[in-house]
Amino acid sequence: MTTRAVPIGAVSPPIMSVRRSILVLGLLEAFGPLSMDLYLPQLPQLASSLHTSDALAQATMSVCMIGLGAGQLVAGPLSDRFGRRRPLLIGIALFTLLSIVCVVAPTIEILLVARLLQGLAGSAGLVISLAVARDMFSGAELSRMLSLLALVSASTPIVAPVLGGQLARVMDWRGIFAVLAGIGAALFVLALAGLKETLPPAARHPGGAGAMAGHFRELRRDSLFVLLVVAAAAGGVAFFSYLSMSSFVLQDQFGLTPQLFSLFFATNALASLLGSQLSRVIVARLGPARMYLAGQLATTAAALLLVAAVLLGWGLVGMLVVLPLFLFASGVGGPNGTTLALGAHSARAGTAAAVLGTVTFTVGPIVAPLASIGGSTALTMAVTIGAAGTVAGLVGWLAVRRMRAPVTPPTA
Repeated sequence: MTTRAVPIGAVSPPIMSVRRSILVLGLLEAFGPLSMDLYLPQLPQLASSLHTSDALAQATMSVCMIGLGAGQLVAGPLSDRFGRRRPLLIGIALFTLLSIVCVVAPTIEILLVARLLQGLAGSAGLVISLAVARDMFSGAELSRMLSLLALVSASTPIVAPVLGGQLARVMDWRGIFAVLAGIGAALFVLALAGLKETLPPAARHPGGAGAMAGHFRELRRDSLFVLLVVAAAAGGVAFFSYLSMSSFVLQDQFGLTPQLFSLFFATNALASLLGSQLSRVIVARLGPARMYLAGQLATTAAALLLVAAVLLGWGLVGMLVVLPLFLFASGVGGPNGTTLALGAHSARAGTAAAVLGTVTFTVGPIVAPLASIGGSTALTMAVTIGAAGTVAGLVGWLAVRRMRAPVTPPTA
């Protein structure tokens, strides 16, 4: 079984302690949760403050998620060309500056633009953290590494909504973005001091549009990678539907206060974290493919159970029981899907991680608001999650079946 991966052209493995890399990379992966969860309890208040609709308030999350996804197509290939460190530091610095722009945004239109740009900048932390992990590890050990990253990064969805709910007592949504700016500055200092370069010059591609296009062509030819990307896109739809609609469903329809909603949201994040840690413990014995398939099928079952809970009138209790199951199952499959997708692409880890991240962060934010145009209700959320979860499970099953099928040698 392969364990530590050495970048092509490297004389020795990257000199980074595992503990420090877990801490730094985990916090860098927190860009997504930080950008969303800290002000999630403030969405209704934001809509009222800027005299806009619930849909446009949700769109401030959608455009940021789109930026987090689309920006990876730039940051990932750039990290394959120039190394991991420089693109990362530039992205964090821009994220911090754009958080300040969000603080002073006078209209929903300006806030939407600022959030899109903020997502584009923050994407560097998401994609480059995965590329660095792939530089260092492969196989089951990469899956374990990604699960350990989740131990750090998934703490953010646990802490951020609770912190956001408490901050809502003393500041409005603008104050939340000021806090985000401070967090961005702290992450810049941490990355500057704690992250060493893991991609040596000999392992970098020569640059130019031709080399970059060649990397994308190689990814497109990998049918397993394509299936895993499609499954990730469907999973992104399911997750973002939960992320964007749950605050309206649980607060407006079921009467939870922002503080109680924050606690419930944190509980769901903890369920996802437990799922990823279960994977970390047993993946060396079962392998990433089996763990991925188990996680995908369990996620599908939980998504369909959510639909049944709404149709059968289980009410708030149904939500409180089924949604954590859905997040737990997602946590089991997530690190293993990433491991399988990046496994054959060490020479283009940044680009592969960018494609995977882009579809995850863009398809969901496009589909979920469209699904909620008629209003964010429990039925709308459940049906969207159920449909997307079913697609993710079926395509994930096809991907694992593709891995087990014999490979026909190419003809001359």
